[in-house]
Amino acid sequence: MSFRSYNSGMGSVRIGPGSISPVIKYLIIANAAVFLIEAATTIDITRVFGLTPALFYSDFPNYLFQPLTYMFLHAGFFHIFMNMLVLWMFGTEIEYAWRSRPFLFFYILCGFGGALFSLIFNYTSNVPIVGASGAIYGVLMAYWFMFPERYLLVFFVLPMKVKYAIPLFALLVFFTGGPNIAHLAHLGGAVFAVAYIKLDWRLLKPLSYLKSVKYKRKTAELEKNRQKAEEIMKRVDEILDKINEVGYDNLPKEDRKFLEEASQILSKKDK
Repeated sequence: MSFRSYNSGMGSVRIGPGSISPVIKYLIIANAAVFLIEAATTIDITRVFGLTPALFYSDFPNYLFQPLTYMFLHAGFFHIFMNMLVLWMFGTEIEYAWRSRPFLFFYILCGFGGALFSLIFNYTSNVPIVGASGAIYGVLMAYWFMFPERYLLVFFVLPMKVKYAIPLFALLVFFTGGPNIAHLAHLGGAVFAVAYIKLDWRLLKPLSYLKSVKYKRKTAELEKNRQKAEEIMKRVDEILDKINEVGYDNLPKEDRKFLEEASQILSKKDK
């Protein structure tokens, strides 16, 4: 696939989104480095660092790192080449639009989503899952939401809008990908991307969102305490008026007890 954009009303074709963005550059370097290590060693590192659901559960928690490391391993050159190509083509504009740190958070989150779906729905599997495809499907879903009217050249020949081309790509992979494709990882990445985006982008700044929740909770607590203090003071004023009328010694027992409790509560509040 390639991008198709429009310039001054005339259709013009360009391959790719232009210069590579910072996080995507480092992700490609990291994936390529791990792939070279895989090719150079005779040790089967996919069994340890790939996501093997049955092993993850049977030897828990020794393999807690697998939901992260699996997305940096690949099953062959074509596998890593296609994943990194799609990451560059579709992820670059997203990173520039969101900024680097939120994009990296989103990418890793979608990768975790792919791992989670595999662990939940394929928990007996002894076959290692490798590849960045869960995160890549998250990127594709984000692009689908952000640029639905953008044109792509499917197979470099057929112009098609993004809102149709990306679902078509997903269906082709599903029906023609073969038995070794981790469809659950793809689905998990896509589902997490949709959930992330439908949360009104709050997770783009997760710490700020958590702080706002904490602030609202604290504000509600302070308001509740303020109302309680007002009720106490209202009752105290009523009792003081009664003292002026009948004297402290003639106060009912419950009123004197309330004054003592109110004095303790208000003194603690002042501290």
